[in-house]
Amino acid sequence: MKALVAGSTGETGRRIVEELIKRDIPVRTFVRDITKAQEILPPSVEIVPGDVLKPETISAAMEGCTVVLCATGARPSFDPTGPYQVDFVGTKNLVDTAKAKGIEHFVLVSSMCVSQFFHPLNLFWLILFWKKQAEEYLQKSGLTYTIVRPGGLKNEDNSDAIIMKAADSLFEGSIPRQKVAQVCVEALHIPASRNKIVEVITQPDSTNQPIAELFANV
Repeated sequence: MKALVAGSTGETGRRIVEELIKRDIPVRTFVRDITKAQEILPPSVEIVPGDVLKPETISAAMEGCTVVLCATGARPSFDPTGPYQVDFVGTKNLVDTAKAKGIEHFVLVSSMCVSQFFHPLNLFWLILFWKKQAEEYLQKSGLTYTIVRPGGLKNEDNSDAIIMKAADSLFEGSIPRQKVAQVCVEALHIPASRNKIVEVITQPDSTNQPIAELFANV
């Protein structure tokens, strides 16, 4: 197995890279800013230049990889096309290339509440709407996929139990990014994760369960 991580310099993406390294899975990332990536990412990570909006760079970066994990996301800005470009077009480009390259498993980090068009977050250039369009494109692609929809993202990890439910079951709650990364990387090894959308949060008063069991129960 060799993983390509998109969005590796983001808060969630860099944690996905760390989880892959913990499991001795070779990691390649492709980034627009090589210097920033070298400062943020562990030295064992292979870093190549690329951009999700430039399909030719995706193809070169994906060469020799067997799985893809996508944690890209539009940054807050005054550009109304940002979510459309990054969350939809960029993901679409990744999916198209993954299909052409015969990628075995595509893991996409999305967001809770993407099915709610009138959610307040859609006031920010329809960010949830475009994430949902990307999900649907991946689902229809024919690739083996896992779509992970986290609740509100926290930078600090905790010992709370992961709660995992089927699509459109959870509407509030939060989760540390580290636990999102763990779910994404574990999904690569769990047959029950394939071709599922899962929503994840954490709760302090719940019992910890193995991630494999969580996927099996969705």
